[in-house]
Amino acid sequence: MNVNFKVSVLFLIVSLYFVIACFITWLVLFPSGHEFLNFSVTYTREKFNQTTSKLESKVNSKAMSYSQSSRLSADKFVGIVRRHHLIFLISATVIGLPPLIAIVFSEKSLPDGFSESTHETNIQVAELLKGEQLVAPEPLPPDVFLTKEVMLERPMLSGASRNWEMLNQDFTQRLLAVFKIMKEKHGYEMAIIEGYRSPERQNMLAKLGAHITNAGAFQSYHQFGMAADCAFFRNGKLIISEKDPWAMQGYKLYGEVAESAGLTWGGRWKMMDFGHAELHLPSVLKNMKQINTEL
Repeated sequence: MNVNFKVSVLFLIVSLYFVIACFITWLVLFPSGHEFLNFSVTYTREKFNQTTSKLESKVNSKAMSYSQSSRLSADKFVGIVRRHHLIFLISATVIGLPPLIAIVFSEKSLPDGFSESTHETNIQVAELLKGEQLVAPEPLPPDVFLTKEVMLERPMLSGASRNWEMLNQDFTQRLLAVFKIMKEKHGYEMAIIEGYRSPERQNMLAKLGAHITNAGAFQSYHQFGMAADCAFFRNGKLIISEKDPWAMQGYKLYGEVAESAGLTWGGRWKMMDFGHAELHLPSVLKNMKQINTEL
């Protein structure tokens, strides 16, 4: 959906909310509002209590009376606004400012993993994706993922899948292109530390707390083979720590390259996940929503 269309719809909703809020404020706080409300309730009650014959004979007079009363109420309302314009201005600011701020920062407040990537594919990535199929690297020795430093950063990593064949083919080629550019252009060798994640494992990680993940089963692209957590491999060791300046520089470059390959980078989320990248497809998002609705 076009971003401008979203903003227009939000602006329309906020405007309607503002008008309704002002009307309710007038009814609750101002005497003329009370009069108008009382008159409306009384008039409605009378209409329902009148018989059909009396209604036919008095409908014109009642309509005229209502019209005149409405005009009087409107005139009173305009007069009150003119006399108390400062109060109305402050009220309008208090009511309207939060929604307007929400509109301005709406793209930043989207739930993690559901924002749309607006980064264009660069020429190098495009050429890699058009060329022959890239081949996944040889798996690293299991001991690499079980060192004290790695377990300190990712204690549940021993049960993670790093099988490239369980990933979506389109996502695989994009991620391999990112790995290739990171190594040849920036000198960073990368490795997957977790790819496909089963629903059971996703739920297990979610139970550990939001600092691990805030997504349950089928709320993550990992379950569809379209997400991966990655880290750097240097001098025979896996480097995950964000405290390492060399690694943080690498994560920044990795995010730029991943986004240029059409992937969504977790480093831009509110709960930042620098090594995470995923491929968003409308069909997968639809399946995620459908599954969660059925659950």
